[in-house]
Amino acid sequence: MLITYIVSGFAVGLLVGMTGVGGGSLMTPLLTILFGVPPSVAVGTDLAFAAITKSAGTFTHRLRGTVRWDIVKLLCIGALPAAVMTTFALKYFGTVDQSIGQIIRYSIAGSVMLTVVALMFKGKMLAWLNAHPERQLHGRTLDTATIVSGFVLGVLVTVSSIGAGAIGATLLVMLYPRLSSAEVAGTDIAYAVPLTAIAAFGHWWLGSINWTLLAMLLIGSVPGITLGSWIAKSVPERFLRILLAVTLTGVAAKLIS
Repeated sequence: MLITYIVSGFAVGLLVGMTGVGGGSLMTPLLTILFGVPPSVAVGTDLAFAAITKSAGTFTHRLRGTVRWDIVKLLCIGALPAAVMTTFALKYFGTVDQSIGQIIRYSIAGSVMLTVVALMFKGKMLAWLNAHPERQLHGRTLDTATIVSGFVLGVLVTVSSIGAGAIGATLLVMLYPRLSSAEVAGTDIAYAVPLTAIAAFGHWWLGSINWTLLAMLLIGSVPGITLGSWIAKSVPERFLRILLAVTLTGVAAKLIS
């Protein structure tokens, strides 16, 4: 079983490093469905897993020059206060009702599939934006939309551990369509580090982290995400876009199953 945890951590880490997506969206269902971990413990453990794993990924993406720090800053302005407020809300009101949690999962699955569509038609979308520049957000409007997006992500990630990668990638593709796939991955990973760290600290406070399980996952994931982040810029854009689309489709299927 310990070897299975390590291999799972490596596989998820590799995907996250290359695409920025798949951490919570794959790991949380994996822990609950395959390993039988209670949902609340799966969420808390996955958040701690994501914070440490994505720190390694951010370092590598930074060396490769694939992080847009201006976008990271705007996302964090919205996401970090949202994570703190949501943690206190969970402490006060208790865990999220199962029916509400299911609604959140379906909403995320729908958003993930929007990302797939955006990725597959990125070329046509860019051509349309070049022909209609007035339709693209700019300046303060774009900054505000990014901050609001970060706030929504902060709530979703703290409640479910899902959204930092999948929804973050969606928003980056939609708001900043000229980013390369490697920049989407690097920026998505970088802003998620402080967000998942704060959310994980909140779940530690709530007592929902399995430290032994976390250690086994990290043994595999840290080398996995380092390798994935390092090769992301070298992988052809088309292949990376297809890999990201396939990964996201699997994520959506897991969320609604």
